[in-house]
Amino acid sequence: MHAEDKKSPVSFLAHVARLPQRGLPVVIEADETQRLALAAEHGIVSVEKFRADLSVEPWKRHGVKVTGRVEADITQECVVTLEPLKTHIDEAVEGLFLPDESKLGRLGFEGSGEILLAAEGPDSPETFHGDSIDVGALAEQFFGLAIDPYPRKPGATLDAGGEEGAEESDFQRKLRSLLKKS
Repeated sequence: MHAEDKKSPVSFLAHVARLPQRGLPVVIEADETQRLALAAEHGIVSVEKFRADLSVEPWKRHGVKVTGRVEADITQECVVTLEPLKTHIDEAVEGLFLPDESKLGRLGFEGSGEILLAAEGPDSPETFHGDSIDVGALAEQFFGLAIDPYPRKPGATLDAGGEEGAEESDFQRKLRSLLKKS
């Protein structure tokens, strides 16, 4: 997380300088203020619950691996009816981090350093500065990705305007009359 990045409402800095081999467990349970900020940040009606259960572990030589789950209960507006729509989010969280002063952090992946990653695994490692990583911000990223951008109540459909008996617009009438003349 760089200094210019906006701070997450559920920001939680995990100190990674001396991680236990078995990992550091981190639980983030958002309070009401944080839930209100998350709802505003993601453009949804409300966040009733937000909980991240994470494990921060050593990875490779100087890297850090963060894994776990983020669970949330949210309310959105149906894009068709604008009625409240409750949704449960249960999303896996996974991220890899390298210190920016490490050889790979300095050279990047285009340099002489190589890291083999599984195709179905996490994205390429991000770099971090100092001795801590904002694991709360990482959990919020996965929360944000899990939110349906076009939530719809079951059975709600958009009216395409092509139904029989629908009122004909002035444009449609004029177009029809022009087509008949040709």
